Amino acid sequence: MADADSRARRQAEWLALASRRGAQARALWPLSLLYRALVALRRQAYVAGWSRVQRLPVPVIVVGNVVVGGAGKTPTTIALVQALKARGWRPGVVSRGHGRTGTEVSAVGPAASAEQVGDEPLLIRSATEVPVWVGRQRADAGRALLAAHPDVNVIVCDDGLQHWSLGRDLALAVFDDRGMGNGWLLPAGLLREPWPPRAGMAFAPDVVLHTGLNAPPLAAGQVVFSLQRGLISEARNEQGTHMPLARLRDRPLVALAGIARPGVFFQALLAEGLTLSQQIALPDHAGPDAYARLVQSHPDAELICTEKDAVKLFPLLAGRTGTLRAWTVPLAVTLPPALIDHVAARLRQTAARQPA
Repeated sequence: MADADSRARRQAEWLALASRRGAQARALWPLSLLYRALVALRRQAYVAGWSRVQRLPVPVIVVGNVVVGGAGKTPTTIALVQALKARGWRPGVVSRGHGRTGTEVSAVGPAASAEQVGDEPLLIRSATEVPVWVGRQRADAGRALLAAHPDVNVIVCDDGLQHWSLGRDLALAVFDDRGMGNGWLLPAGLLREPWPPRAGMAFAPDVVLHTGLNAPPLAAGQVVFSLQRGLISEARNEQGTHMPLARLRDRPLVALAGIARPGVFFQALLAEGLTLSQQIALPDHAGPDAYARLVQSHPDAELICTEKDAVKLFPLLAGRTGTLRAWTVPLAVTLPPALIDHVAARLRQTAARQPA
């Protein structure tokens, strides 16, 4: 666990560093100028046609982050897919599958592991029950998905705002309470690309979603919607049993979070009145070994974790003897109806332009 603890601590320290314009961030600022130049050069390569944008035969929606680390992209993707299904669309999802061991294009099946396909694609597949495919090149994953599921009529790309080789018809950027951080690009700040984008900038997000009190600054033509997110009122264990969260309040729980900002999850649990005897932060996309060591070191604990952790932790508990128990609490994102109306209208316009 020592190595995982060290990586999680470094991750937290860097996120804190990049959220303010302190001495360390200022020292890294010249590197952020180099990063900005490389982003601009890469963008120009696609605009000029030196790098090819690949289009799929169905509308494509990209949901992603402009800031690094834990802005709520995956829960937003899940909520959007569920909303599209409710409106009669037949969505499929593509993702790179960050953290998986392979690079080949593959389907995320019900028996897949996070090591094979990535933890976030596995979570999306479990939560939405729509076809999910992973691939280093999202266009390849999209074509494979459509070949296997020809009834799918819209592709949602989980992450990939900066993956410009996949043509998109609508792009949604998710911000949280950190806003733009210190306003600088990597590695001096949290931004993956300049924000706000210049008017008319290629590949700029069409829609801005935020969960903070204040919306980030916008470019001309962008629209903004406020999201609500929070823990749902019940937990689920590895056997599929559900329990009201309130019934866990008097138990000493070991809280686990292998996400970009584990402290946000811990504070949400405390706000629900839960008693946390220990808070364990793992690195984002931590590998299976970290979870195996945690199970071995806490044989009699009652764990509570995020859904992203559960897809890696729960398989380790199958058939295990002992008193170790584990619960997961989903994070729910509520999308405003006006956002769904906006997305549906754009999809109808795009679908009308698609060749038969």
